[in-house]
Amino acid sequence: MALAGTKTTMRSALTQPAQEALPGGKPSSKLSSFGKTFWQTLKPFGWQGLLLVAVLIVLYASVLRLLVYQWYIDPDYSHGFLVPVLSAFLIWQRRDKLRLIPLQPSPWGMVIVACSMGLLFLGSLGAELSMARLSMLGTICGLIVYFAGSKFLRAMAFPLAFLLFAIPIPVVVYNSIVFPLQFIASRFAVRFLEIINLFPVLREGNVLVLPHMHLEVVEACSGIRSLMSLLALAAGYGYLVERSIPVRWFLIVAMVPLAIISNGTRVMITAVMANYLGPKAAEGFMHEFSGWVIFVVATVLFLLLHSAITLIRKKLGWYEAGGTPLTPTVSQ
Repeated sequence: MALAGTKTTMRSALTQPAQEALPGGKPSSKLSSFGKTFWQTLKPFGWQGLLLVAVLIVLYASVLRLLVYQWYIDPDYSHGFLVPVLSAFLIWQRRDKLRLIPLQPSPWGMVIVACSMGLLFLGSLGAELSMARLSMLGTICGLIVYFAGSKFLRAMAFPLAFLLFAIPIPVVVYNSIVFPLQFIASRFAVRFLEIINLFPVLREGNVLVLPHMHLEVVEACSGIRSLMSLLALAAGYGYLVERSIPVRWFLIVAMVPLAIISNGTRVMITAVMANYLGPKAAEGFMHEFSGWVIFVVATVLFLLLHSAITLIRKKLGWYEAGGTPLTPTVSQ
């Protein structure tokens, strides 16, 4: 807000010591266990596998460096540091199921890698970072298919897809989303202020005209930051807690209006504070603090929504105590 005018684990190829090195095995040191697991995973593929990994690290070093740097400087994507960690945790959580999947290496994996390399080349030509970053994810998927097979990739589909939350939206798409969010937030705030009728307020585009000042809903206040973080939260939470795939998707979709309403409420509260406390209430610590409060509120509303859905499903008999959704039946 600103005042207007201011600015894997593989199974078949591993030996018994390697099996013990997998998460949940016998070694006491988790770091040592991870190192042994990583080495034993690559060892069966010989020097070719090691050379391939080394080449890919060199190819994507600059892409990773710029990606991490954007996480660091851009508040909209500061959650990117947590996304790979959670993705790795989701893969680790499925380690027992992954061990049961037979390894079926497929040469089609190299086709996926080749297409990903093409994306990397095009991205470097056009200075489009999104293509290069998506290429990195495609290369990972291709290598999994090449070394372990398509079944293994399907088993890791969600943890890998979750990494998309760490990739910033392309600029063209970002710009097409931000302005509508600014407009919705300002409109919501004005409508609510008109209902409570504390003071006269008008709206000119994304600018709120208050009795003593103008308040502009800038890009930073569009809610895109909280929207991306809350969507990542909804996806991760749904995957960990909810077994019903339709309910998982519903929770992700429902997070969009929750995030928009929460951000509109933040704009409204900021307008009230700015009107009674002065311009400083729309800037600095109070502005940042209100963002955290609204994020927490949106998270609580999301959890309450899931609790309500679970309660309704239990009442209708579509939900077991263990959390497995039941298929509704029609009585004859």
